[in-house]
Amino acid sequence: MHIIGTAGHVDHGKSSLVAALTGTNPDRWAEEQLRGMTLDLGFAHLQLSGGAEAGIVDVPGHERFLHNMLAGASGMELLLLVVAANEGVRPQTVEHVQILRYLNVQRTIVVLSKADLLSADELDLVESDVREALRDTLAADAPYVRVSSATGDGLDTLRAAIASELSRIAPRNADAPVYLPIDRVFTLPGRGTIVTGTLMQGSLAPGDLVAIEPRGKQMRVRGLHVFGQARERATGGMRVALNLPGIETAEAARGDVVASPDFAPQSSFAVRFRPLESALPLMRRRMPVRAYVGAAEIMGTLVFERPPHDASEVTAQLHLREPVLAFPGVRFVVRRPSPKTLLGGGEVEGAGVATTAAEAPNALEQMLLAIVRGRGFAPSEIGQIAFLANLREEVAAAALEALAERGELLRIERPSAFIDATAARDVLRRVLERLARGEAEEPWALGVTSLALSRELDIPESLLVRTLATFAQDGRIAKRAGYYATIGHQPSLTDAQKAFFDRAVAIDPDRPLVPGPYDTLATALKSSNVPGVAKAYETLLARGALVKVGDDLYRGSQIAAIHQRIAACINERGRMTMAEFRDAIGTSRKYAVPLLEWFDGHGITIRNGDYRTLRRKGEAPAAV
Repeated sequence: MHIIGTAGHVDHGKSSLVAALTGTNPDRWAEEQLRGMTLDLGFAHLQLSGGAEAGIVDVPGHERFLHNMLAGASGMELLLLVVAANEGVRPQTVEHVQILRYLNVQRTIVVLSKADLLSADELDLVESDVREALRDTLAADAPYVRVSSATGDGLDTLRAAIASELSRIAPRNADAPVYLPIDRVFTLPGRGTIVTGTLMQGSLAPGDLVAIEPRGKQMRVRGLHVFGQARERATGGMRVALNLPGIETAEAARGDVVASPDFAPQSSFAVRFRPLESALPLMRRRMPVRAYVGAAEIMGTLVFERPPHDASEVTAQLHLREPVLAFPGVRFVVRRPSPKTLLGGGEVEGAGVATTAAEAPNALEQMLLAIVRGRGFAPSEIGQIAFLANLREEVAAAALEALAERGELLRIERPSAFIDATAARDVLRRVLERLARGEAEEPWALGVTSLALSRELDIPESLLVRTLATFAQDGRIAKRAGYYATIGHQPSLTDAQKAFFDRAVAIDPDRPLVPGPYDTLATALKSSNVPGVAKAYETLLARGALVKVGDDLYRGSQIAAIHQRIAACINERGRMTMAEFRDAIGTSRKYAVPLLEWFDGHGITIRNGDYRTLRRKGEAPAAV
């Protein structure tokens, strides 16, 4: 279903036309019917031959009710621009056309109403004048239909034209999050609160969880109707009435939005703005504006990098005094705060309106790929991508996973996000080149830390770590003890380095399990002339060939031997005291206390009061 909207000057016969087409008087208020003038939005259901149907939104023509007109105009796809044949183009005709060029209107039909008041020759002249007046507007190439609501002449021709134009409009995106700007709120006895609006995108069914934004109140849809008929599901483009339980009429109002719960209201938007040419002299870098988004009217400020000098599209920031729900691609209009003259309009920036996954899965994936690639080597979380693509998160997630499976995107974790695989592979290439160069120059080094790589490659460390974690999991890079290395790299000390550590961390054969003081080695490292000895020490520590326990330094072979004695003692007695441990390794309490605490901390032993037991089987550290 699509939404047809009327527009035109006051008293040009819009409501009469709608009534003649549908049999429904869109003027709901008694005052409207008495005065013969539309004051607020009216709605009607149009059934066409062949089963096609559409909703009609009838808007007020008088300039005093332009805010009401704007509340209904955002959902229009096909415009019936009504021009009375006996009056021609009038001020509100021009103003409505100017406004609608910035909204969602895709097709236009110019209806010359009250055609029964003029002769055929006179109608030809009027049509020529109207065409000239609308030459540079959205109605420039529109078909013209002459109609008399009083006599019925031309109505069948108009219906045929409507059916033809509607067939050229693509269906709305069913895979997008639900977005329904509220234009009416009322109560029905026994039903509770009812809200109505045009479902701009997505689909709705009874039982669905929705939120009224920006109020943040969530509830499940109890029931829905489309023009008085109960439906099991409503899709984009339908005029929908929702029965929402658990809210009062004061808790929803025109300008609010019924939306998917993962939609978040915002107060600031990056936008693409096109000024009205006549408003260019008014343009300033910071423009106070009255903004119309969906059915909402909100004061705000439009900020440019520099004021526009012509009617071309420019980028800007729209800052609103109150948060509003909007998605990339949603259209807006701005007017001056006072007087309320039109300034222009545009749309919220994003990737554009997506085709549905069912219609064009490859096109949808390519759009998501373009979003991620546009960010280069920067992660994009699913929620961010879904917002920019105007898709439900589950739809975006399925497409992103398919892209990752094909190797076009790289998934990283903590938190889960996606990066362009080409950019990620380029980073991996640079990292591996750096590692290979370092391993050739310093084969004794275990690798390079993430901090060093981050600084050299000018990449945020946290992002680099998340990315390299994925490549490490895939087996394309090695990570050991906080160091990155190429696959297969095994550090090897030079003969001079081995000789240095044999001297500096020597084992006393008379006391084979007694450590040496760490301070002695630290002093020796500072004064040593052996190339690379400091990094060699880091490698030995990282691999467990040397073990620092408190202020002491053990060989890995010593720790392995002590581990064996602990296991033997506990296996023999079932548990072990500190004194038993001290005797088992033949040292003093000075060494025994920090050693047992080290074994506790490494998950080898567990303390229970004065006793230790084995927690699990631990691997002995490698010996030098």
